Amino acid sequence: MQFSQTSSDSPLLRQEPLLKRLTVVDWLFSLALVVGAGYGLLHYGAYTNYYDKLVLVAAVPVFSVLGWRWKPVRLLMVLIAALSLSAIQLYHGDLARANQSFFLKYLLSSQSAILWMSALLVIATMFYWIGMLSRSEAGGSIGSRLCWSAVLMGFVGLMVRWYESYLIGADVGHIPISNLYEVFVLFCLITSLFYLYYEQYYNTRALGGFVLLVISAAVGFLMWYSVSRDAQQIQPLVPALQSWWMKIHVPANFIGYGSFALAAMVSVAYLVKERGILADRLPSFELLDDLMYKSIAVGFALFTIATILGALWAAQAWGGYWSWDPKETWALIVWLNYAAWLHMRLMKGLRGSIAAWWALTGLLVTTFAFLGVNMFLSGLHSYGQL
Repeated sequence: MQFSQTSSDSPLLRQEPLLKRLTVVDWLFSLALVVGAGYGLLHYGAYTNYYDKLVLVAAVPVFSVLGWRWKPVRLLMVLIAALSLSAIQLYHGDLARANQSFFLKYLLSSQSAILWMSALLVIATMFYWIGMLSRSEAGGSIGSRLCWSAVLMGFVGLMVRWYESYLIGADVGHIPISNLYEVFVLFCLITSLFYLYYEQYYNTRALGGFVLLVISAAVGFLMWYSVSRDAQQIQPLVPALQSWWMKIHVPANFIGYGSFALAAMVSVAYLVKERGILADRLPSFELLDDLMYKSIAVGFALFTIATILGALWAAQAWGGYWSWDPKETWALIVWLNYAAWLHMRLMKGLRGSIAAWWALTGLLVTTFAFLGVNMFLSGLHSYGQL
């Protein structure tokens, strides 16, 4: 297959640098982020340490660039802030109001918002499939809007849960990424956001039904875990997690997990199309292959960072960078698996069904590394057992 070279007249080459393409609206968006960060430092600075304040300040340029490059995420950020602050105001410093205020009880408390996220994701999955099977643009469009709404409610749920933890007690308060319930919410949100970005980037909604299947599976686990273990209740952090390393190690890990999951579901679409099923409704093999590669590359980069951060955390907590704990060992297996996939792709031109099957197998390996180790093995990470 031959690819034509980009000519000197290509719009990509004529495109001006990002800063020169910014509009007044872009700068107003960044100003709003500055004001929001200032409000956060002024009103909630007493609950944060030096590191937390540094992260909040650094988030301003990061989210500014994200908003400049991906316009839809601006409204998402604004709505997350507005709804989260509204919920905080409704609490009036009293956690009991979660069952007294109508809007908190049915919409904005952390448990209500996360339940809305879960329901919206499952319904979005259905509409994506309806849209693809019936060749209906409306079905895919509704699925996309529902997915965006689910992401909104999920992030509001996490933000409000963070505040609720401090209402329980200053010694209980913590960022809500410390247990399986919270990180499964985070997984759903990150994977959904990655999918929505690629949906716009490739201008196709045909993959929504596939990608949201794995997200709906995570929602199913989340609901089972909540009912069987009452996992939605906010608990104090165990000593091993009372570290600022957790606040960067866990998100980096789950960006990797979300990207790997997305690549695996794209590989399912590739294999389905290869067998002639829905072949005329799915994107081209070239697009599917490119998306698979981009997802694994992004996931591998963040998973590598997360693994390094985990080693630094281990050195501080346990006195050594690596102890061959089962969780660490399986994290290394995941890393080696995707390192080999990328090596074969870049050095040997890995493509087609072999790459797709490998990406799908990678999800099984990753799932065991995350859940299977917690269920069947024990070690220094035993606080994460089911």
